[in-house]
Amino acid sequence: MHAAEPAPPSVSASTGEGPAGASHRRGVLAGLESARITGASGSGDRIASVDALRGFDMFWIMGGDWIVTSLHLAMGTSTTAFLAYHMDHAEWEGFRFYDIIMPLFLWLAGVSIPFAYSKRLSRTNSKAALWPQILKRVAILWILGMAVQGGLLTYDPAQFSLFSNTLQAIAVGYLGATILALYLPVRIQLLVTGVLMAVFWWVMENVPVPGVGAGFHEPDLNIALWIDMAVLGRFQDGTNYTWILSSMNFVATVMLGVFAGYLLRSGLGAYRKVLALAVAGAALVCLGLLWSGWHPLIKQLWTGSFVLFSAGLCFLLLGVFYLVIDVWHVAWWAKPFMIIGANSIVAYVAWHLFDFGLVADVFLAPLETKVGDWWRFVHDVGATLVLFWILALMHRHRFFVKI
Repeated sequence: MHAAEPAPPSVSASTGEGPAGASHRRGVLAGLESARITGASGSGDRIASVDALRGFDMFWIMGGDWIVTSLHLAMGTSTTAFLAYHMDHAEWEGFRFYDIIMPLFLWLAGVSIPFAYSKRLSRTNSKAALWPQILKRVAILWILGMAVQGGLLTYDPAQFSLFSNTLQAIAVGYLGATILALYLPVRIQLLVTGVLMAVFWWVMENVPVPGVGAGFHEPDLNIALWIDMAVLGRFQDGTNYTWILSSMNFVATVMLGVFAGYLLRSGLGAYRKVLALAVAGAALVCLGLLWSGWHPLIKQLWTGSFVLFSAGLCFLLLGVFYLVIDVWHVAWWAKPFMIIGANSIVAYVAWHLFDFGLVADVFLAPLETKVGDWWRFVHDVGATLVLFWILALMHRHRFFVKI
């Protein structure tokens, strides 16, 4: 991990003929094929909406959820109750707003893959030369995941969890998606993505938990959890989240982001890109809901229906952000999100490792006796602003942490 002086990690829009100049005549699928990873990176404006959407995602992790919850504690209205309800994960089956945070993080990692690798290949023209950086990134993400939630910083192996965090899910999804995106045609990538979800579904329905049977989707009884406990043993994280079998669907989530990256990189006009994002998003949401009738929508298992439904929402969100920010050029409101998105890994790791509320309290603690029921809200806003101030300073001085 290192600090880079030039531009923050982002994606750039292809201009001119680029890698997909003829896609207008061949349709969206042909446009995706011609926009796959090549040595032609293109040049042009940054797709600011991708940075902004990444920052929007991180905002909820770095205190946005607390702010909404504490607002409800202060106001106690039906509206704030509804908002606070969605600031936590569904207990098991179903979906709340907060359940989009992790899949959006994975999905956005996929969006950047076609841009990042095409840019690197334009310099090296060797896919083999990409692999040291790829493997380094996977390793760093894995270690950071263990530091955040895997007990690594206890320095006690008895408390370690080997596979337990969003960053590790990104590492697995990123590695699998990299292999598919670098070496296979887009049509085969689409096929493999579907096969991964289908295989996960088949295993969940047909492979029995020893001594119990098959087809269970209960929090403490399902084949995915049994595999984790059998393979990880005492290093399993002790929750009902599953990781090893679910890795197939982590790859699928990242791959769906890759397809969105192809779309943005293609030669389609701006409004056709928005339309394609909207249509793809609506179709995936509908498919996810339809499939959930016999393959439940469960985040903890990362089921195929959850992959489709959450990815559909990601497509729709990007469509809105892209339309408003990059097409209509109404971007003033998104500047804070862009600042957060430029150092999203820093925001994620720092929020989990440090208590920024302690810093905020140095300045805000005297207000506790003066603001009554609003104290928790004031405290949570302050904690978020402390981290945002650090990220803003990094952005101002063009200090961007890249992995």
